[in-house]
Amino acid sequence: MSTRGIFGVALALAAAFCGSTAQAQDPAAQWPDRPVHFIVPFAVGGSTDLVMRRVADELGKETGQPMIVENRVGGGGLVGASWITRQKPDGYTLMIGTISTHAMHPSVFKSLPYDIFKDFTPVTMIGTIPDLIVVNPQVPAKTLPEFIALAKSKPGRITYASGGPGTSSHLGAEYFAAEAGIKLNHIPYKGSGPALVDALGGHVDMMLDVIMTSLEPVKNGRMRALAVTSLTRSPLMPDVPTVDELGIKNFEAIIWFAIYGPSGLAPDMQQRIADRIDHVLQRPDMKAFLLQQGIQVAGTGPAQLAAQMRTDYAKWKHVVEISGFEPQ
Repeated sequence: MSTRGIFGVALALAAAFCGSTAQAQDPAAQWPDRPVHFIVPFAVGGSTDLVMRRVADELGKETGQPMIVENRVGGGGLVGASWITRQKPDGYTLMIGTISTHAMHPSVFKSLPYDIFKDFTPVTMIGTIPDLIVVNPQVPAKTLPEFIALAKSKPGRITYASGGPGTSSHLGAEYFAAEAGIKLNHIPYKGSGPALVDALGGHVDMMLDVIMTSLEPVKNGRMRALAVTSLTRSPLMPDVPTVDELGIKNFEAIIWFAIYGPSGLAPDMQQRIADRIDHVLQRPDMKAFLLQQGIQVAGTGPAQLAAQMRTDYAKWKHVVEISGFEPQ
């Protein structure tokens, strides 16, 4: 081999070595190369916890690394969310957030221990779940237009249950009432479970409840579904129309789940994590599992999650203002 040929081979080998070394030193390209911690800011056994544990389990199987789920509970999600903001932004400590922790809370609480836009790095949205507008069968209204007409004939006398002041079930109902031009009487409970129990018992007339918990009572005739609060019908109840279809255009009151890291997460790491999670979410078995919970997969990536946050923050800030709710 000529001197020029030997020199060329040496250059090629050197370039290959440098390239492999650079990849080995690139944290994003290697993610995950050790256990990843996911924080759930709500209690074990709830919907947020259930979703996070299934996603983490499947992500662990795919990557070969342990995915550790930890619940840091308190303050309606504030404790866990606040804790994440103080962690190292290396991609190995993340959290699952919701529309409550990352869009509603700034308007619900007088002060937060974090800024939703400055203290987190949005990674990707896992999925969305709609509410059902449900009434006790004793309520004479069979359709949403009939319910609106009934409420207009009895201003402030039709009652609705919520999981508590400032919760998504409370603000969603206030949003619906404002858009429908009706006045409802709010009956708050300590959680959506007790609220649904009293709605089933006929102690309150109506509530907005997530489809996963109201599905069975509707199917067995203990509650009547008037509408779904997403812009499209739910595959779980395809015969139930949307609020938009029934005349209140562009009405949407959904809940979403999303993955966040601390502020300062490098963009390449942010995208790498999003891509790995989104790949898991698009698997047919994962889609089927989430749909059983009433959740439709999103997997939209960082940019769309950030945009959704800003849209929902503005919307729910306006709802809080018109509802007369006093931030806590």
